[in-house]
Amino acid sequence: MDILRILLSILLPPVGVFLQVGIGLHFWINILLTLLGYIPGIVHAVWIIARR
Repeated sequence: MDILRILLSILLPPVGVFLQVGIGLHFWINILLTLLGYIPGIVHAVWIIARR
C-alpha cells in the first residue's frame, strides 16, 4: 500500500498525505508546500509516508 501512496504523492502530493494521515495539520502543510512549489510538496509527502 505504501508503494501506491508514494506513486500518488509524486503525481498529487496532497492525495498521498491524505491517504496516510487524513485531513490534519500535515495535509494542510502539504497543500501549502505544493502551492509554493511542486517539489517541496513531493518531498514532504514522501517523508510523511516513509516516516509512518
